Amino acid sequence: MKKFILKRLLLSVVILFFVTFIIYMLLRCLPSSYVETMAMQLATAPGSKPYEEWVAQLNVQYGLDLHPIPGYFVQLKNLLTGNFGDSWRFNVPVIEKFQEVIWLSFIMGAIALVFELIIAIPLGIIAATKQYSKADYIITASALVGISLPTFFFATLLKLVFSVKLGWFDVSGLVGRNHALLDATGQMLDIANHLVLPIVTLVIVSVGSLMRYTRTNMLEVLNSDYIRTARAKGLSERKVIYHHAFRNTLIPLVTIVGGSLPGLFSGALITETLFAIPGIGYTSYQSMVAGDIPFSMFYLSFLAILTLLGNLISDILYAVVDPRVRIA
Repeated sequence: MKKFILKRLLLSVVILFFVTFIIYMLLRCLPSSYVETMAMQLATAPGSKPYEEWVAQLNVQYGLDLHPIPGYFVQLKNLLTGNFGDSWRFNVPVIEKFQEVIWLSFIMGAIALVFELIIAIPLGIIAATKQYSKADYIITASALVGISLPTFFFATLLKLVFSVKLGWFDVSGLVGRNHALLDATGQMLDIANHLVLPIVTLVIVSVGSLMRYTRTNMLEVLNSDYIRTARAKGLSERKVIYHHAFRNTLIPLVTIVGGSLPGLFSGALITETLFAIPGIGYTSYQSMVAGDIPFSMFYLSFLAILTLLGNLISDILYAVVDPRVRIA
């Protein structure tokens, strides 16, 4: 196992090198540039230099005068040495801005993931064990509705019903008007109240695919020969389903859960934007639109590392879930 982990880590380093190279090249090709926007603002000041001179000066200042390949190695050196620089868009250190917004998105994503697992796995099992019944049709139809609903449409519908019509929640934002006047407990409840609709949106639009995935894998396992043998031996249906069938269904589910690790930190760009939640998703979108290479480079490289780590964790958990899986 140690040899396998070491080999995967070395392979991950190579993959990460090429991933960061592609990310940097894509960022250099963005149609929008912070340098151009800033140069345009500076050139409009009375007695200022021409726009072209400001562009040249700022490109030298931010290292964009270099060819993309030498520029990439400059950025790679900064990443390896922990020198992530300042965000061009927010004028603060990249790490400081990242720490400011990441935990809000992580909390939202973690809560949504827990609810997805609690809802999707039991309902997927019920749909599989009661195939072609009314319960199966209702669960399958609900899952398809969840998969088909666009995030922007469902979020807007929730705001219309629960914010505009019923007045239970604010339309957008993270805090209410009287947030500063509340005590610590009141402020926490105020923030929690504003996160209800965004979390509901994340759960509903994501739970359907996991539900269908659980149902499909459970049906495949239930049709296996060893399940028929277990039933023929007189084992109770409950033991057959939850002890034998579900244990084997966990293997593909572990892949899904392990792959969801980057999603906890990537934020929900559309949901955060619609509800004006200042999380990492909306912040990264603002950075990319502004051509903020330092923040975007750090953020996307961070997600690449999490993706590789998630895949490694999934492989290791296979042996935990199924004792038959071993590394030779």
